[in-house]
Amino acid sequence: MSGNNDAGRGWVWFFWLAAIFNFAIGAAAMLGPTPTVDTRLVAVLVFAFGIIYAVTARDPNRYASVLWAGVFGKVAVVALMVAAGLDDESYGTTAIVLALDLLFAFGFLIFLLTRSEVEDAASASITQE
Repeated sequence: MSGNNDAGRGWVWFFWLAAIFNFAIGAAAMLGPTPTVDTRLVAVLVFAFGIIYAVTARDPNRYASVLWAGVFGKVAVVALMVAAGLDDESYGTTAIVLALDLLFAFGFLIFLLTRSEVEDAASASITQE
């Protein structure tokens, strides 16, 4: 971790949790009993976003801007899945995964929006000194 990481331990843990979530979902979809090529492609992308969140967890302030891709990706996936309709067979599991995706997207937004306020305040205090 960076020695200049003032994002807070809670955020570091949050981004590690997001990474682990994406690793688990991506790996499960890739290694499922009969994944189609489309399923495996999506799973690889989900896993790759986990790498982004793991990198962000190591230094949240430095890599914060890449979280906009996570916000977009998670909200877009939820919107597409809900618009396509969830089948009865996997509704419960899929609904839980989509709900968690929305929670992570919301958390990313909170971090991104409050981070700019903190940076603005820090910049103002440095300028005044």
